Amino acid sequence: MGFFSASCSVYRFTLVDEVPQAVWSNLPELLWENRFREIEDTAEERGFGWVSFEDMLDTDFTAGSPVKGRYVTFALRLDTRRISPAVFKKHYRMALRQLEEEIKEKGGKFVSREQKKELSEQVRLRLLSKMLPVPAVFDVAWDMTSGRVYLAAGQNKVRELFSDLFYHTFGLRLELLSPYRLALEQLPREQRHHLETYEPVLFV
Repeated sequence: MGFFSASCSVYRFTLVDEVPQAVWSNLPELLWENRFREIEDTAEERGFGWVSFEDMLDTDFTAGSPVKGRYVTFALRLDTRRISPAVFKKHYRMALRQLEEEIKEKGGKFVSREQKKELSEQVRLRLLSKMLPVPAVFDVAWDMTSGRVYLAAGQNKVRELFSDLFYHTFGLRLELLSPYRLALEQLPREQRHHLETYEPVLFV
């Protein structure tokens, strides 16, 4: 769900580091270097990277400039393949039965643990190569004036992936904007120490 959906979950971040001028000067190139790369013709379980805010298929950012007013806009695309446990179990048992028959024909008695492990990996890779990855897109808006960064997502794993990729792309660390951090910014400096003594209160 993106920013233009009827509703969406949003993570808010603030920048820990000052933004070097080189980041603003090379913004399109930095996004392109860490763009999304298709995994349909591979057996990879996951692929991720930046795409255009306007079009999830646009990895060259030709649909429009990422800079819109005081905001930098782009999106995180995450494609994943998942094998149903029931499907894997079925195909593994079929492959194991065939392997057992082959070993018996050669005079063997049983399938070793190492052979089972190798067979399991072969079945997994074969099934992955037949499954289409499921795409998901998470909008990003970076306020260049305030240093706030907004991610339209609600899962912790996506948040962690986004933070890591953001740092890898721009060399900038993000801090999750918590209520404590917001209060810290709004209170006068001489009153900020009071936050450390507050205790949580339950309202029933």
